[in-house]
Amino acid sequence: MSEKGNPSSDLKTDYAVDPRRIPSIQDGDFVDSSSPEAKAVLRKIDFCMLPLMGFCYLLQFMDKLALSSSTLLGLLEDLKLEGTEYSWCSAVFYFGYLAWSWPSSYFIVRFPTGKYLAVTVFLWGGILMCHAACTDFAGLVTVRFFLGVGEAAVAPGFALITGMFYTRQEQPLRQGAWFAGNSLANIFGGLVAYGIGQANSSLENWRLLFLILGSITSAYGVVLFFFLPDSPSKAVFLDEDQQQIAVKRTIENKTGVMDSDTFVTSQVIDALSDPQLWFLVLYTAAVNLANGGLTSFGAIVVSGFGFSNLKALLVQMPVGVAQLIFLVITSSLASFIPSIRLVLMIINTLTAMAGIIVVYACEGRATRMAGLCLGSVFAANIPLALSLITSNVGGFTKRSVINATMFVAYCVGNIIGPQFYLTTDWESALDF
Repeated sequence: MSEKGNPSSDLKTDYAVDPRRIPSIQDGDFVDSSSPEAKAVLRKIDFCMLPLMGFCYLLQFMDKLALSSSTLLGLLEDLKLEGTEYSWCSAVFYFGYLAWSWPSSYFIVRFPTGKYLAVTVFLWGGILMCHAACTDFAGLVTVRFFLGVGEAAVAPGFALITGMFYTRQEQPLRQGAWFAGNSLANIFGGLVAYGIGQANSSLENWRLLFLILGSITSAYGVVLFFFLPDSPSKAVFLDEDQQQIAVKRTIENKTGVMDSDTFVTSQVIDALSDPQLWFLVLYTAAVNLANGGLTSFGAIVVSGFGFSNLKALLVQMPVGVAQLIFLVITSSLASFIPSIRLVLMIINTLTAMAGIIVVYACEGRATRMAGLCLGSVFAANIPLALSLITSNVGGFTKRSVINATMFVAYCVGNIIGPQFYLTTDWESALDF
């Protein structure tokens, strides 16, 4: 798969600038991205956009991890989950994610991108709080499905926004920057769950966990509604001249997305016939077999190493540290060394495979924890894969369709992954 794909034949249509919105920009009117003015605009974009997206992604993954953490805070006993019911509560999230991936790819194009994403964040926070009201398997599996619907737009949406604001050379590092929220969630999620586990409340601690995380997420959705821009020409943190520079920077590199709300049918066909898409689909489905299991059963696996339930929440933190280290290294290398992203993805995957072999073959808590940390570093490949799309694919509609299809594969892997964890194994880990 090439890392330097040709722009779509529909590039001009999707990248056309509405002259009523930015009248001074003409065809071929580019800006030197190395000029002082362009660098100043880039710094401002980094300062405003990366924290907005990074913290949102942190919340998203903390919300995903909340189900795993809640198993050590009494959820399984209180809801009387039996057999494979917990596995399906985990997997059904991705059925919701899968069901909404393609509709979301349309709505991201049809509606203002920033506003659409903000509304979905607000709604998924509310759905997360509804977890606290569950009393049985039926209730939990229902809210898990709708949580998947609520979260389906965020990662593809952020990938598209990165393509709007950044050039090809800038994208891998910026994709890694906001995706670092994933790794930080592994670190801080354990701390939050541990703290809530120490609480003396009339409400069960696992219910309290969902209420706290959900309320924070919904509040952040309001923040995004007012501050996450729909496009460079609508960024409130840039003045009019800076908006024009931001647009011109990405026109020159043919990665920017203008204020187009047109869904281009021909680009859907172009996307589905692109070999890059199907290579990414195969890879994404395969690697997320592991991701689905570790996300759902990570806390239980660590508990099975011989840690108490509360300590197991804390000792998962090094997993996030390992992910963060590999994420920083690989994203930085991809930004400064041409055509290296696929090589880095292979290295990360082989490292993760070695780590999982250590968990299986070795004894001792410390050794197994080290293996588990290495086994999670495949997560650093996700921003690299997303940047392959935003760098290589021209056209907002085509890129949106490819993003959505890749996340369909992501869902399939995460649905199948938890089913590999046998009930007898994880129940014995919890000393049932």
